[in-house]
Amino acid sequence: MKWKIIADSACNYRQLEHLAPNTTFESIPMYVQVGDKTFADKVNLDIDFMMEVMYASEQASKSACPSPDQYLQAFGDADAIFVVTITGALSGSNNAARLAREIYLETHPDAKVHIIDSLSAGGEMDLLVYQLNEYIKQGLTYPEILVAIEEYQKQSKLIFVLEKVDNLVKNGRLNKIVGKVVGLLNIRMVGQASSKGELELLQKARGNKKAVSTTWAEMKKAGYKGGRIHIFHRSNPNFVQDLSKLIHAEYPQAEIHSLPTSGICSFYAEEGGVLLGYETL
Repeated sequence: MKWKIIADSACNYRQLEHLAPNTTFESIPMYVQVGDKTFADKVNLDIDFMMEVMYASEQASKSACPSPDQYLQAFGDADAIFVVTITGALSGSNNAARLAREIYLETHPDAKVHIIDSLSAGGEMDLLVYQLNEYIKQGLTYPEILVAIEEYQKQSKLIFVLEKVDNLVKNGRLNKIVGKVVGLLNIRMVGQASSKGELELLQKARGNKKAVSTTWAEMKKAGYKGGRIHIFHRSNPNFVQDLSKLIHAEYPQAEIHSLPTSGICSFYAEEGGVLLGYETL
């Protein structure tokens, strides 16, 4: 059987190491539009340049989801396909994937295509993609994976830390005065993905040290007990290092993966932003 795991680029992974036998992974690009410039979130995207252009523009930047045709092309000739998308509350990516599935099954009636609305974003999406590959490695059948990944999703979470909120202000989602206060007072906004897939604020922390301790406290409050953690950051390795020290002091065995954010996650999290997916198993 040919397996395929697909995710839109809100999943930070561009490739998966140690893929299961007969398994491929593909990232479907989302898009960032700044004025008349459009950036496709592919592996060769110059994210630093994109961010420079975005901050230099007074116009509100926008994001766009993949088309159904992009998903359709990615399905290829796989027998069993899993698609993980950014929360449907923020993007039309999940709807595009579902439409592609309907079209695909018309010509591939025996194919198995499962669409997962992560109800989240980068960090937690990466956990889901990683775990799907692990289930295939373990030799689970397609129906068994459907059950297992649904249960796993219930025990995975996202926490985010925002250092800059320029995009939120430009798009009218945050008051300009509040935006200035965040910058002037060195405030970090710490939040999470809700059960409905909406991003909600938990706390405001002043300075990096307080943001790290607040993040760790919120993780433990949500039920973290030493499970796998995937941390993605936009130019903020110090946060990752400091948080990892706190985690390993209490859970030395904790498996922590860390990488820079993708283009679309850099767009959402902005400079210094962190997206962290973790298990509560």
